[in-house]
Amino acid sequence: MRSVRSTSNQVHQGVAASRGIPVGVSAAVVGSIALALSAAPAHAVGTDAASRGPLPASLHGPGAPATVRALPTPVSVAVGVNASVRPTHAASATYTVQPGDTVSAIAARFGLRVADVLAFNGLGWSSIIQPGQVLKLTGTASPAPAPTTPAPAAPAAGAYTVAAGDTVSSIARRHGTTVGAVLSANGLGWSSIIYPGQTISIPGASAPAASAPSPAPAPAPGAAAGSYTVAAGDTVSAIAGRHGVSVDAVLSANGLSRASIIYPGQTLKIPASGPSVPGLTSEQAANAHLIVRIGRELGASDRAIAIALGTAMQESSLRNVTWGDRDSLGLFQQRPSYGWGSEAEVQDAARATRVFFGGAGDPNGARTRGLLDIPGWEGMSFAQAAQAVQISAYPDAYAQWEAPAFSWLAALG
Repeated sequence: MRSVRSTSNQVHQGVAASRGIPVGVSAAVVGSIALALSAAPAHAVGTDAASRGPLPASLHGPGAPATVRALPTPVSVAVGVNASVRPTHAASATYTVQPGDTVSAIAARFGLRVADVLAFNGLGWSSIIQPGQVLKLTGTASPAPAPTTPAPAAPAAGAYTVAAGDTVSSIARRHGTTVGAVLSANGLGWSSIIYPGQTISIPGASAPAASAPSPAPAPAPGAAAGSYTVAAGDTVSAIAGRHGVSVDAVLSANGLSRASIIYPGQTLKIPASGPSVPGLTSEQAANAHLIVRIGRELGASDRAIAIALGTAMQESSLRNVTWGDRDSLGLFQQRPSYGWGSEAEVQDAARATRVFFGGAGDPNGARTRGLLDIPGWEGMSFAQAAQAVQISAYPDAYAQWEAPAFSWLAALG
C-alpha cells in the first residue's frame, strides 16, 4: 500500500506537468499554484476538503491544524526568485492555538507578519502563547515595530556542586529554572538521586540565579543552639552538621526516629553540642558523650563505660552507621537476626547503648546479655569483657582501644 505522501507527490507532479511547471518546484508551491489556477471558488475547496475529513499528518506541516479551513476568497500567487506565497486575507478573524504552534508559524500560515500578529493581540516579542488561546488575525493596529531593545537573554548555563541537603527542586528554584530543565540538562529522571559533591549543569533560566543563602554559622562547642526552622531541602543530617551536633542528638531532642519525616516550617530543637574531645570528630564525641551519660545513669563503673567506648570505636568507629557485616547495624553493630532488636531499634543509639550495658534496665530483658549480665566480667581483660558481649570474629581487636577509651572518658567526665 503506497503512502499518502507518495500519492500526493504524484498528483502534484501531474498538475505541474499539465500546466508546464517544472517538476523541481516544491510540493507546497505546486499545490498552491494548482489551487490558484482552479476554477472552483475557495469555499468549494474548503467544503470538499471537509467532506473528505482531516488530511493525513504528512500533508499538514509542523503545527498545522488538524482540518483544512475554508478560505473566504481566492488566493493569488506570486512566482519568482525568492517569491513568497501569501494569501491576500487571513482565512479567519481568529485562530485557536494548537500544541506545537508558534507565533511565527501561525503568521506564516495566514500570510501575516509576526509583528502584525503580535500587534493585533497586544503581545510582545518575549510573550508565550498557550494551546487553546484564541489569537486575532485581523485588526486596525499598525504593524508593531521591531523592538529597539532586545528581550533580556536568559542567564548563561553554568554548573553547580551539590551540597548536603540539596534537592533538584531547591537547586532549580535557586537558579530560576525548572526541575524538568535541570533533569534534562543532566540526563536525569524523576527517580534519579543526587549526592553531595556531584557537579550538575544548570541550563539557561528565565531569571537571574538567586544567590544561595549563607549557611548559619555553627555554634561554639558546648553552646546551646536553641531552635531551627526547617527549610525546603533540609535533612536532619544537614541540620545536625550545620549546628555541630550529631544526628541522634537532634532526633532525641525532638522525639524523632530515623524513619521520621521533617517538613518546611517545622521548628526543631537543637541540643547543645558536645564538648570537644581530642582525637574525635564532633560526631564521634557526641556518641561518646551519649555512652558516658547513659553509663552514669545506669550506675556503671568507669571501667564498664570505657569498655563500652572502646567497643563502639572498634565496631563502628563511634558512628551510628546504617550498614555493617551481614545485618549488623548501628553504634555497636548489633544484629536484628540475633535478637538485639529491630533494625530501627538497633539504630537508636541510646537504646543500643542500654542494650550493650544490659543489667536491670536492659530494653531487651533476658533476650540478650549485656556487659553487666556477664558473670565475672570485672576480672576479665578489656578485650575479653568486650568479646563476651559482642562474640566477634576478631576478639583481640578491642584491646587497642583501652588506653584511648579511658582518655575519652577523662575528657568527658
